[in-house]
Amino acid sequence: MKGLFVTRIRQWYIFFAAGVFLTIAMLSGLLQPIFSNTQLPGKPQPIFHGNLSEPKIAFACNVFWGEEFLPDMLNILEANNIKITFFIGGSWGKRFPNLVTELSTRGHELGNHTYSHPHPNTLSKDKNKEQILRTEQLVTELTQRKTTLYAPPYGEYNDTVLAAAAELGYTTIMWTIDTIDWQRPPAEIIINRVMKKINNGAIILIHPTESTAKALPELIRQIQNKGYTISTVSDITQ
Repeated sequence: MKGLFVTRIRQWYIFFAAGVFLTIAMLSGLLQPIFSNTQLPGKPQPIFHGNLSEPKIAFACNVFWGEEFLPDMLNILEANNIKITFFIGGSWGKRFPNLVTELSTRGHELGNHTYSHPHPNTLSKDKNKEQILRTEQLVTELTQRKTTLYAPPYGEYNDTVLAAAAELGYTTIMWTIDTIDWQRPPAEIIINRVMKKINNGAIILIHPTESTAKALPELIRQIQNKGYTISTVSDITQ
């Protein structure tokens, strides 16, 4: 009986310790790469990264301004034979339709970044859908391509935002690495922020800024030297 009692105590201790470790790991974010893309039945979830088993990464470029830097960025990408994903802001696209068309004709993937860049968490489901659909219609008219990836402004999402996107057939895309390039840091800081966290399936959030355009050639070189392929969000999340 004493041996059985000790065995049960040991089993209880093992299960207890495992539970404590799992709880701490989840709270500290250690298991985010495993759980962040988990789709719960009937409840859409955002995507934070691509396939963790393949050495591929994606650039996700949100475009609501910075049109003056897009030509340089496009030329750099073309020189390196790289296609990425541009999330289009609808009101911006209405002002610069030729750039939206050029992004498409150069073979880049186009996603949806709402029409007027509101705070999605403050909107009803219908208003969230309206933001997405207005941009979808504009992009389709300009490129004959339908957007299916959605990047909510400010990285905001809740159940209403996610449901609105999912009901329209969209996958909500977040990011793995934020360059914070909208603050216009030196190019070296952008490169360091990415290279410190680069990993399989990383989605790297960028914007068309002067700093990003300056960082892009060296950033591409370092990423490729690490053995990663740079691709679109759709490609690495399939």
